[in-house]
Amino acid sequence: MDDTRAGTQITKTMTTSGASLADLVGSTPVLWVPELWSGGERGFWAKLEGYNPGGIKDRPALHMIEQARLRGELEPGRPIIESTSGTLGLGLALAGIVYDHPVTLVSDPGMEPLVQRLLRAYGVRVETVTAPHPRGGWQQARRHRVGELLRRHPGAYCPDQYANPDNVAAYGALAGELADQLGRLDILVCSVGTGGHSAGVFGVLHKLCPGLRLVGVDAIGSTIFGQPARARLMRGLGSSIHPRNVDYRAFSQVHWVAPAEAVWACRRLAVGRYATGGWSVGAVALVASWLARTEPAGTRIAAIFPDGPHRYADTIYNNAYCAEHGLLESKPEPEPEEISHPGHSEATRWTRCTTVIDPRELA
Repeated sequence: MDDTRAGTQITKTMTTSGASLADLVGSTPVLWVPELWSGGERGFWAKLEGYNPGGIKDRPALHMIEQARLRGELEPGRPIIESTSGTLGLGLALAGIVYDHPVTLVSDPGMEPLVQRLLRAYGVRVETVTAPHPRGGWQQARRHRVGELLRRHPGAYCPDQYANPDNVAAYGALAGELADQLGRLDILVCSVGTGGHSAGVFGVLHKLCPGLRLVGVDAIGSTIFGQPARARLMRGLGSSIHPRNVDYRAFSQVHWVAPAEAVWACRRLAVGRYATGGWSVGAVALVASWLARTEPAGTRIAAIFPDGPHRYADTIYNNAYCAEHGLLESKPEPEPEEISHPGHSEATRWTRCTTVIDPRELA
């Protein structure tokens, strides 16, 4: 297909059965997105994971629970207990219903009220930690609380999305869908949080597309790629810990994106393509658009959009919230800052680095 004439093209492999809730997950569409600055002929393909019932993490939630049951690590009817900022929680709520397990989730005050209400409507018990860990932030505080709950409930199962290889393996199907939908690819752009979907999709696709490059997108204030830990407004990407599922050697470069830049990209997507989402979607779209402008003509780029816009109605798409946090002040610069090493300077706006390190090895 000629990318330059695909402005209205949308493809979707339809599911063949609606008999099970699990059948609703996967076979998500791809959409051609012209680059955001000019809306010109160049652009990228977006994989719209918001078409899953709860978003991209429906895939690993179902797979991790299925595999735990097959191995006997999760017995019938026993509780599932996990830490989440939102999207995996929705996936685990689905998995709990599909496999008939009670679910308890530990979150923090940053979880959107809409998500909390939905989780409770799905029968999930939600616990909220009240203070961040002094070194590991909210994520570590949540994980400590999960550990306490597991000790109180023998037989309960924690999927541990940060280190569970089943999290990575779950994305093989997504990679297969992209290969069927788009054929040859040159660049894959993924946000990075637990490291699951970047490792899982690239691990399969690079065998099918020799020379494929993986570009990581992180949040400013995230420690994943060696930057200092800071309080973060953006949720769904970034981390204050070092998830073991991140495949550092797979990345050719990493970009850090600021909240205002992600908001601008989300709103540009909404106006131009009626396909938008949350913080991860905006950050990924910003980077994929820049690659579309700067890579040689004919470069085929795919970007993973992890979710849709609905849970962000009170943040990204709320003018009062954005004004309060200074997120509507300016259009992003057309080029990122460049640093030669993640430890050389701290990113405060969109920044790019082609030296990708594993901070755990440095430690």
